[in-house]
Amino acid sequence: MKNKIVLPVLTAAVSLVGAGCATNAHYVQTGGNQSVVTIGQINIQDYMQAADAMTGELLASGALGRVANPPAVLAVSRIVNNTGQQIDIDLLTKKIRVALLQSGKAVTTTTMGLGGTAEDPMAQGLQQENDFKSDVKSTRTPDFTLSGKIIQLAVKAGNTSQSTYSFQLSLTDPKSGLAVWEGEKEITKQGTRSSVGF
Repeated sequence: MKNKIVLPVLTAAVSLVGAGCATNAHYVQTGGNQSVVTIGQINIQDYMQAADAMTGELLASGALGRVANPPAVLAVSRIVNNTGQQIDIDLLTKKIRVALLQSGKAVTTTTMGLGGTAEDPMAQGLQQENDFKSDVKSTRTPDFTLSGKIIQLAVKAGNTSQSTYSFQLSLTDPKSGLAVWEGEKEITKQGTRSSVGF
């Protein structure tokens, strides 16, 4: 008799404990209308909007087509974070690089980097070894470098907060030292607290 009573009580207790730990976690489309929007932080949809806008402008400018040996070789230089938060610049640059590569207009070198730090050290080492063995430098120098800055401007009026994020990029011809294309995308968010949607 005791076992018959204890089992349902134990089952109910486990169900309540499990329900108390449950969350309403679910998948949403990355950058979609259900993505969380915060005023004081750059969200994934901000990176997506900035990358899409500037990649479209860069491709439309025709700057990448002005090379003798297409596709253009691009090296990513310094992108300065001038916001009040720690961010991973690759969230912007990788989206741009993928789109440029898929367009067929540019490839990105992964064996060159600022201060000699390559994105892919193994490929850099193999390339240097091949160059040493063959006495012929196979490394194609970049046709362009991509640099820029991300700036945050924050203001508050009463209970309303607003942040504007300015994504700025420059494409430079390293032979002349001149910028051959520049783009800027501003994203402004306003609200009284974090919200869902754009």
